[in-house]
Amino acid sequence: MSEYPTFQYGKSRFDQNTFFGRFRHFLDVIDPRTLFVTEKRLQECIKLLNGFKQGTLPPGVTDAQLWQSQKIKQAIVHPDTGEKIFMPFRMSGFIPFGTPVVVGLLLPNQTLLSTIFWQWLNQSHNACVNYCNRNASKPAPVSRFVQGYLGAVTSAVSIAVGLNVLLQKASRFSPTTRILVQRFIPFPAVASANVCNVVLMRHSELSEGISVLDNNGNVVGTSRVAARHALLETALTRVVLPMPILVLPPMIMAALEKLPLLQRQRRLVLPVHSLVCLAAFSLALPLAISLFPQMSTISVGELEPEIAMATDCKTVTYNKGL
Repeated sequence: MSEYPTFQYGKSRFDQNTFFGRFRHFLDVIDPRTLFVTEKRLQECIKLLNGFKQGTLPPGVTDAQLWQSQKIKQAIVHPDTGEKIFMPFRMSGFIPFGTPVVVGLLLPNQTLLSTIFWQWLNQSHNACVNYCNRNASKPAPVSRFVQGYLGAVTSAVSIAVGLNVLLQKASRFSPTTRILVQRFIPFPAVASANVCNVVLMRHSELSEGISVLDNNGNVVGTSRVAARHALLETALTRVVLPMPILVLPPMIMAALEKLPLLQRQRRLVLPVHSLVCLAAFSLALPLAISLFPQMSTISVGELEPEIAMATDCKTVTYNKGL
């Protein structure tokens, strides 16, 4: 396959049925270079894509130009509302704006107040990203997002503070071991909060079900079984995402801090720590969101009888969400 296949509006230029194809697609989605696109350049991209849809493209326009225009538009403009997404809350801004928060979460010798602050800031940033990139094709009450946000903050802060208190009372740990263990506390707190956020914001899907589509993209019904699969896949993604970000840097920094250079120049520890977190974040985000296809497939035999009666297909698809 050539680098730029024939352009298809609204589609990915990479195969979404393979993990590597999804990984390359999401590298495009989180590309931070799109943060620096000017308003003039954005309007040029939108005009070019409108010309493609209307069949009025100027001569000489290449597939590469069309794919690039679509990448820029999708990175900046919400597909449902048509409005520009605030820069810090775009998917392409998730790593550059989220890395300082990760560094704060992993700072050694956290106090009770600093633990609460960084967990609150992390969940606030996540909530804003989730809201600004939500599916807005159907109106959803803001109360649902508030409920998810409050649940995530409460669970993250409770677990982080609780583990810190237990650690301080664990007399058998040496001071060095206590500091090392403390660096791993953010992971269970953040992972639990992420799952809590998914369940609280999307619990209605478990009772109402989600749409399932046949091979032609037609809705054949709503399924609660598919909803359970979708929520499980999303929750698993949210657990995997913080794992490399919040587990690898403490392990790497524990080794790097023993180096003579960092022993002599303690002021270099924070910049090195920040670079390690940035590298881990850059790798973890596309890997985690590439685990499952956006449109997942499930056997009709696993679903409700009414779904099987409504289609002759052996499998159907559903949108799992992010």
